[in-house]
Amino acid sequence: MKLGATFPRSFYERPCLDVAPDLLGALLVRKLSDGKLWVGRIVEVEAYLGVGEDPASHAYRRETPRNRAMFGPAGRLYVYQSYGMHICANVVCEQAGRAAAVLLRAVEPIREFSSGVTEMCRNRNLHDRPKNNSQTIDTFLRQLTNGPGKLTQAFGITLDDYGADLTRGSLTIRKSLDARSGPILQSGRIGISTACERPYRFYLAGNPYVSPARAAKKR
Repeated sequence: MKLGATFPRSFYERPCLDVAPDLLGALLVRKLSDGKLWVGRIVEVEAYLGVGEDPASHAYRRETPRNRAMFGPAGRLYVYQSYGMHICANVVCEQAGRAAAVLLRAVEPIREFSSGVTEMCRNRNLHDRPKNNSQTIDTFLRQLTNGPGKLTQAFGITLDDYGADLTRGSLTIRKSLDARSGPILQSGRIGISTACERPYRFYLAGNPYVSPARAAKKR
């Protein structure tokens, strides 16, 4: 697989509800100091709107030390810890001050970068192959990055990545030179209790790395 260029900042400066589905099929890439790459295709995201627009957003009421990255330039990473356990990674969108962001919910590991998949399994405290002979590699790997906390653990994303610039550096989002497989579906957001009915969740239909959820409508 050949990796495309990183998205320019102008890509992220658009409305959050436009950026979110356009991220599907793009590649999340972690480049290590030794040149190795960890690569995953983005298959599921959720949009969170800015100040005063979305009660489920961390920026709904005002700017705080925790959510400050959401108010900064688009194309930065907003990272937070959920329930004191899981790290979640969000892509900041729109103009500075708008505080909209897209949660990366799930990615599909790209097996052509086999050493990266092995290391991602290690980060998740998983073996890199099934222990049970009845389980296929594909079935086994589905548990690796099919959730927001799982993908950050696999990619080594921590609170130290707060504010990282996704247009450059060791953690980027790149265009895929392969065709995106499957149509885009959308549904209400999952894993939250406020404004969960808003259809701001987008994902690739039929992709096994997408979180299981309610039936959705085709976009």
